[in-house]
Amino acid sequence: MNILRRLPLSRLLLLCTLVVAVGVSATALASALGSSPTPAPAPLPVAVHDALAAPPVDGVSASVKLTNHLLEGANLASGGGEASQLSSSPLLSGASGRLWIAKDGRVRLELQAERGDTQLLYDGHTLKLYDASTNTLYQYAVPSHEGSGETDSDAAQDSARTHEPPSVDKIEEAISHLQQHAHVSGALPTDVAGQPAYTVRISPNEGGSLLGAVELSWDAVRGVPLRAAVYSSSSSAPVIELAASSISYGAVDGSVFDFTPPPGVKVEDVRASREGGDGSERTAGEHPKLTTHGHGVSTIAVLESKSGTGSKAPSSPLPAGSPKVNLGGLSASELATPLGTLLSFERSGVTYLLAGSVTPSSIEAVARGL
Repeated sequence: MNILRRLPLSRLLLLCTLVVAVGVSATALASALGSSPTPAPAPLPVAVHDALAAPPVDGVSASVKLTNHLLEGANLASGGGEASQLSSSPLLSGASGRLWIAKDGRVRLELQAERGDTQLLYDGHTLKLYDASTNTLYQYAVPSHEGSGETDSDAAQDSARTHEPPSVDKIEEAISHLQQHAHVSGALPTDVAGQPAYTVRISPNEGGSLLGAVELSWDAVRGVPLRAAVYSSSSSAPVIELAASSISYGAVDGSVFDFTPPPGVKVEDVRASREGGDGSERTAGEHPKLTTHGHGVSTIAVLESKSGTGSKAPSSPLPAGSPKVNLGGLSASELATPLGTLLSFERSGVTYLLAGSVTPSSIEAVARGL
């Protein structure tokens, strides 16, 4: 290493450049020689059938990367408070991490971030989300099947054991129905996380929507999903993508799914609202009213509900600090993303929430007509 220390800076930089150039050239050559594993071409119905019919794996351990540009440009960070907290979450800003899936259906996703890791866990009974930046644990008890003593996980395993995968003809028929509304690519041979894989891309036939396409890649041998991505109609890069960068198959140690939050954690139980469940149900005239404008993928949904007079809940269902827009003298909260727009305002004791995979101008035009 002494010789490197005696080299002039200019020659040292040149040497580094040469090393990088050789590395890039070697990578390009390996790619050109087809060193990456790719499966043989196959019709989409056959590739899907083989994936569904593949024997179940004993478990999955993977390094993953979550890309999420959904809130980029939404100007949430400047709003402070809840909006800023949302925009900094690894789930909404993207992160690298690890994923484990056990044969019995237990799942753990760990996303790494500077302000602390985000943990997502599911054990067949309860879905848990831990946010280290706020030391908060959110819990949701997944409802079990009514009248049955088995859990959703048990039912899923029973279903896998007793139900045969659909035939190639049935899959081809389903794809044919889907093609009436969307363009469906073939099974494109590729490789993901070092595994031979197929990718299918589905894009709507109808225009006027911000939804461009969705892609799904799966292991051609084992049928395990390896990548999912959602694209905007205005960009060739995915807005949201979860992809494995490396993966291994085999039993996962049960201790991986043990999670104990640190002291002082704040626990928030998330409950699905049920009519008549707690004595605070609405009367028939107070049920939210849902209407739609337009059709197909460019449909705009409008939800009207009575504002909770005296309630501590915010009048807008959007995060506090969301950008404001003016609707003819009426202030509204608006969240514009590459995949769609949410808009909320209150008028005469009624809260309106509009949502659609359309531009802000389209949402605002409908809002002004309400």
